[in-house]
Amino acid sequence: MTDPDLSAIPDFSGIKAILFDKDGTLLRYDESWGPVNRAAARIAAAGNAVLEARLLAAGGMDDASGHTRADSLFAAGSAADIARGLVAAGSPLDVADLTQRLDALFLGAADQSVPATDLSALFGRLKARGFKLGVASSDNEAAIHATARRFDFARHLDFVAGYDSGHGVKPEPGMLLAFARAVGVEPRQVAMVGDNKHDMHVGASAGAGLKIAVLTGTGTTETLSPLADIVLADITLIEDLLP
Repeated sequence: MTDPDLSAIPDFSGIKAILFDKDGTLLRYDESWGPVNRAAARIAAAGNAVLEARLLAAGGMDDASGHTRADSLFAAGSAADIARGLVAAGSPLDVADLTQRLDALFLGAADQSVPATDLSALFGRLKARGFKLGVASSDNEAAIHATARRFDFARHLDFVAGYDSGHGVKPEPGMLLAFARAVGVEPRQVAMVGDNKHDMHVGASAGAGLKIAVLTGTGTTETLSPLADIVLADITLIEDLLP
C-alpha cells in the first residue's frame, strides 16, 4: 500500500458527492469476508467436505492463505451471481434456494465485519464539508443498512443501493446514476470509490467525475491502476485530497 503520487493527483474541485462500495472499501475484505466465504461454500456443499473445498476455490478464495482473488465470484458477485456460480461448480442446491440462504448469511456478516477506519467519524467529517454520501454494493440492501447501523454512519447517508434495490447490478452504471439523481448532482460531480474492477467500470460507464480505487479489498495496484484516476491505500486518504 502506498500513499498517492502528489504529482499525479487528479482534479477533485468539481466533486460534490461520493459513492462508496462497501466490502473491501469501507470494510477490510479478507478480515471481514474470509469466514463468510467459507460459510457460503459450506452451505452450498450441503455437507460434502470435498465439494466444499472445490466450491471455495470456484468462488475465488484460497483455502490456505484465506485471500480472495481480485474480481472473483466472491469478491465482485451478488448473492445471486455467487449462487449461480457455485451451482455451476457442483452445488446440489437450487439456485433460488441458495441465493436466499446466501442473502441471509450476508445479512448477518455485518456482525463480524472489520472497518477500514472509524466510519462514523469519517462520514461525519465528509458530511460536515457538504458532500452528499452514498453506498452502492453487490450485497443486498438490508446488509448495507445493517453495516451502516453497526458502525454508526447511517445518519450521514443520502443513498443506499444493493443488487436488489432496482438500479441494476455492478458493473452497470445504474447505481451511480440513481445516486446522482437522488442527491441532485450530475454524474461528473460524483466520485466513485471502490476496491475492484467492477467499481471502476461503474464509474466509467456512468460518467463519474473521478474513479478512486483503494487497496483494502481484493484489487491490487496492478489490476486497478489502468482503470482508476488514483489508487489509494485506504479511504482515509480521500479527505486530504478533497477541496
